[in-house]
Amino acid sequence: MLKTNAWKLWKQEEKEKAFSFSEEYKKFISENKTERKFVNKSVELAKKTGFKDITAMEKIVPGDSIFKINKNKQVIFGKIGEVPIEEGARFIVAHIDAPRLDLKPNPVYEDEGIVFFKTHYYGGIKKYHWLTIPLALYGTVVSKTGEIKMIEIGDKTDDPVFTITDLLPHLSRDQVKKTIEEGFPGENLNIVAATIPMEDDKEPVKKNLFSILGQYGVNEEDLISSEFEVVPAGVARDLGFDRSLILGYGQDDRVCSYTSFRALIDSSEVKRSMFCVFVDQEEIGSYGSTSAQSAFFQFFIEELLEKTKSQKSLRDVFENSRAISADVSSLLDPGYKEAYDLRNAARIGCGACVERTTGGRGKAGSTEPTAEYIAWIRKIFDENNVHWQPSELGKIEQGGGGTVATFFARLNIQTIDCGTGVISMHAPFEVTSKADVYSTYNAYKAFYSAE
Repeated sequence: MLKTNAWKLWKQEEKEKAFSFSEEYKKFISENKTERKFVNKSVELAKKTGFKDITAMEKIVPGDSIFKINKNKQVIFGKIGEVPIEEGARFIVAHIDAPRLDLKPNPVYEDEGIVFFKTHYYGGIKKYHWLTIPLALYGTVVSKTGEIKMIEIGDKTDDPVFTITDLLPHLSRDQVKKTIEEGFPGENLNIVAATIPMEDDKEPVKKNLFSILGQYGVNEEDLISSEFEVVPAGVARDLGFDRSLILGYGQDDRVCSYTSFRALIDSSEVKRSMFCVFVDQEEIGSYGSTSAQSAFFQFFIEELLEKTKSQKSLRDVFENSRAISADVSSLLDPGYKEAYDLRNAARIGCGACVERTTGGRGKAGSTEPTAEYIAWIRKIFDENNVHWQPSELGKIEQGGGGTVATFFARLNIQTIDCGTGVISMHAPFEVTSKADVYSTYNAYKAFYSAE
């Protein structure tokens, strides 16, 4: 199928809209690099446009805009339409977690006058990507009394940053002979934290470090009940002389989260109820209480049915609804053509990606939407002038990957994968096209409003 570059087709007005939208997107992902911050900021913006917490509402009627938060790491936003929800709703589901490094429960140690933080990597990463780059630290620390302290260091211009050291090439004779897996073991992803000793002590630098952390009200025992996420420091930037691309952290999957959220906020005509669902823990299998496998989604729909005074069941809602699993796809990288099926690979700048098949090696883990549902998606995208392209992740036996689609398809909701294409997926800084980001937003708007 012919894939056409959007920049060739769009008039100047449409190009300017894509650039303007991307500026807002870059700012959002630069300021909200963790799940907690993403949830808090999206709720803040939603409230400004009239969204209300469903838990504080006794009755819900058409025209209401609602949200519900789950443990500060998951949230569902919805606009209630005139059509009863049991006759079918529109769901777009995206994950707001991203590959990163997490501090271990007992992370601090001193060695040869340097204090390090031990980490455990989160999600699928190439470990060598994380060496020698500036890193920022985002922490939520909860004391035994329940007091919560938030720590953010590394992203303000006058903040210190952190890093993981690497062996100099002059002494790397043995290292370079190893495989990538052997040469960069996970246990060596230790972050440099401090070097000034406080006074004569068995671990003087460590003692000084905790005197600094004490200014935040944090002691060593508190680290056991804390969440510290280590992410690349710095903001999302324009990439290329023509500024057509975006280089930024966590675009998998915050590009789909942001575009689906904005599409919901910007949708003014609400015939069928529409929902934007943000989930956590996709990068590690979706097993936790804030993940796509959590019962939170079903509980939310049950509460909605109760407060709309509906006598119908979850079965009625799910069987008549349609969903998009909003996750990124892999764009063809010309430097690695051997990993792609060139007839089915997505191209940069050619619009939102629609994936019929995910998983890998015999379609393991794929949801395989019906031909009828794919045809319906094609129709609404084309009728709304959405720039889109069919895509697959790569060659059949090269690898593979799944999305949250399976957890909504199993509820008997028609579900398909659709999102923005990415180059350097899961690297500390990923690449997207502004044309594709804006096209994804348009795709989601079309889906929300479709009959």
